[in-house]
Amino acid sequence: MKKSIYIVLFALVTIVAASSCREKSTGEKIEDGVEEVGEELEEGAEDIKDEVEDATDDN
Repeated sequence: MKKSIYIVLFALVTIVAASSCREKSTGEKIEDGVEEVGEELEEGAEDIKDEVEDATDDN
């Protein structure tokens, strides 16, 4: 009984380890790139908004 439990646990750990090491597909890489560009655009827009607000507050 103990032996079969150890075998099942070993198999589960091996499956989890192998699936976490897989490479990203092209679609996943593209999706990550698009998200990254979107975040950078949002940050840039916020920086511009802050600069405009600072410039208008001085006048």
